[in-house]
Amino acid sequence: MGNALLPSPFFQRIWVVKIDTGFKGVHVKIKKSLLNKNYNDSIFGGTLFSAADPFYPLLFHQLFSKKGYKLKVWSKSSSIQYLKPGLSDVYFKISLTDDEIANAEQILNTEGKYLAHHPIDIYNKNGDVCVSLVNEVYMRNLDFNDTGL
Repeated sequence: MGNALLPSPFFQRIWVVKIDTGFKGVHVKIKKSLLNKNYNDSIFGGTLFSAADPFYPLLFHQLFSKKGYKLKVWSKSSSIQYLKPGLSDVYFKISLTDDEIANAEQILNTEGKYLAHHPIDIYNKNGDVCVSLVNEVYMRNLDFNDTGL
């Protein structure tokens, strides 16, 4: 997939650069601009936080929907550490491994609900980590029937 812009983050300058084959990963760029910089001339922390929020749920939802699952998926919680100011454009990439996907599927099939923490590091143009966060993803298999009760 080429450069795509999600409509809601347009003014925050959050760009999806690439979605990996099979929705197993995503590459995101946050362009520093007049629209998202703070008084310290760095990217506003809220922009950085909101950039990372939707992508793990989006990937999981796409992966499992293509497998025929009916799901509810969202970011249940997040925690963030701002380590360096984002004085330039910043980037992040997240990927789901085959083991992570298989583990999530096994949990969805046996427990009906998946809850796990997934890390994201956001880098500046020099490769320095500016932001480190953890996104807690919740998925519920809407077709799950617990026959053990």
